[in-house]
This record gives sequence, C-alpha cells and structure tokens, in this order.
Amino acid sequence: MRHRLAALIMLFLMVSFLDNGCSRKTRIGFLMDESATGRWVKDKALFIKNVEDMGGKVIFRSSEQDADKQVDLAREILKRKVDALVVVPTDLNVAANIVRLAHSEHVPVISYDRLIKNCNLDFYISFDNVLVGEMQANYITTLCPKGNYAILGGAVTDNNSFLLRLGQLSVLEPLIQRGDIHLVYDRYVDAWLPSEGYRLMKDCLKKNHRIDAVLASNDQLAEGAIKALTEAGVDPLPYISGQDADPEACRRILGGEQSMTVYKPIEAIAKEAAEVTMQIARDGTIPKTYLSVNNGKIQVPSLLLKPMLVNKETIDLTVNADQYMKDLEKTESGKGKPGKGNGNKETRTWERDTGK
Repeated sequence: MRHRLAALIMLFLMVSFLDNGCSRKTRIGFLMDESATGRWVKDKALFIKNVEDMGGKVIFRSSEQDADKQVDLAREILKRKVDALVVVPTDLNVAANIVRLAHSEHVPVISYDRLIKNCNLDFYISFDNVLVGEMQANYITTLCPKGNYAILGGAVTDNNSFLLRLGQLSVLEPLIQRGDIHLVYDRYVDAWLPSEGYRLMKDCLKKNHRIDAVLASNDQLAEGAIKALTEAGVDPLPYISGQDADPEACRRILGGEQSMTVYKPIEAIAKEAAEVTMQIARDGTIPKTYLSVNNGKIQVPSLLLKPMLVNKETIDLTVNADQYMKDLEKTESGKGKPGKGNGNKETRTWERDTGK
C-alpha cells in the first residue's frame, strides 16, 4: 500500500510538472539602449505587443546608454530563464559579452537594428543602413549639387554609423573628386543626442564661414545642428538631412527647417523581429536567409528591411500612413517575405557559442 501511494504521488508530481511546462509562456528578454525618446518608444511598444500576440512574455530592461550597465542587465534577465534574448546594443563591441553570457546559459541572441560585433551572434535584423546613407546624400546633392558640405556622423559605438558613412561617401566622392563639393567638416559623435549635433555644428561654424549642406546622420543630430545654426544667425539654413522620421523632425520638414529624413518602418521591424525571435525560442531553429552580414567573427544570418525617403511631399504616404506594410501584404502574398529567400522554409538548428 505504501509503495502504491508513493507511486501515485510521483505520478501526480510528474503530471503537474508536465502541465506547468506546457502552460509556461515563452519568455523573451528585451534589452534596449534607451526607450524614452524618438523612435525607440514605438519600437518597444510594438515589439512587446507582437510577442504577446503570439503567446509570449517579454522581460524588458533599458540601459539608458550605459554599455556596462547593459551587460549587468543581461545577467539579471538571464536569471529569469528566458528562451531568447533580443538586444539593441549600447556599444557594438561591449555587447559581445552579452552574447557570450547568454550562450553560456544556452540562450540565443538576436541583434535588433544595431549589429553586435566580434561574437557568434545568432541573428541580426535591421534596415539597409548603407542605403539610408545613399538616400540622404542623393537627396541633398540633388538640392545642392555644389558647395561646402559638413557630415555629422553617427555614434562611434554603433555599427550603423559606419554603414551610413559608406552610403554617404559613395554618393559624395565623385562630386568631391570633380571639385563640385568641398567636404569641409566630417566628424562622428559620441552618442545619438541633439547636444552632440549642437556641439559639432558649433565647432564646424568656427572653422568654416559658409555651410551649404549638412548630412546629419539622424534626426536628433539634425535637431542640434539646426539649433546651433539658428543661434549663429545663419539664414537661410543649409540643406539638412536626417533619419528616423521623429515627430519633431517631421514638423521641421513641414516648416522648412529640415530638408528630409529617412523613415525606417517600425511596424515592420518589430513584427519581423518578434516572429523570428519566437521561432528561435520555441523551435531552436534559425531562419535560413539569403543574406548574411559579417560582424568581424562570423557571417550572421540577417534580415535587412527597406527604408523610405521622407520629404514635405511624401510625408503623408510614409510616416502618416505606413504604406510599407500595406505594400508588403499585397506584393508578397504567396511569395514569402522579403529577405527570406522567397519563402524558403529551410532552417538551421541553433548552436550556442562555444568560445572557439
């Protein structure tokens, strides 16, 4: 009788364990660089909503632009036994420590919007940032084919900054070689902040009497640059680019202060990232894409979405009505999603970083 009772208790415990395992929600860790300004407010909300709509649970933390703090937050999240970790890295190199920590706990890592360098990263999802730089330079050089140019590059801690520069210079170099454009100022910033754009633009104005065009790598740098130019009494303002289609930037475009921005459809990247992450977390498989990006150590399976140019004439067709998702549904119906090999369903099994 005693043996039978022990067997029943054991059976009950096993059934309870299986029930809890089956009912447990898939847990996704989400680490962001910051989430209170610009486009990042929307990224956070949409990614969490998409994961929850698929039955997952998101454990979110923000490092507030502190790279070391982001590593500490990763440790905290990993203690919560997440099934996958999504990271918007504060620093492209320091975040490699997060990947190694996660892999030591058998947790795959997806890099969101910004590439994590020099590690065995599992997946990377972003936009074509070289194309963003090309779009900025093409638009501004169309408006201003000759004159003095200043480049306000992005944060040195963000790999996207170097990709943007590749795109910008691919357009500018022929015009520089021809003598039509004079690149009189060219600097990266320490962080994507208006104060950094303001600091660099003030420095630029001290060195150069006339600036005809400014390639500001994002809208926050454009904001700071415009403040410095306005304080210096520059009128009319030079042609100025941007990126992210922040609400204030859109108002500046409509008001004539900023020439253009580049919209990266947040609905699209948040949805795609959530789908990829939930697949990896639940199945242990990495979507096999036709595209990979070298992060300094390996070719990382990647999905790069297409950005959209925004000016006064196109703002209603882009930011105010996200045509990207509507077009995606119509043109890709039955063909698979862009960047996924036209519906190729092949996958590879996730393997943790062994440190080799």
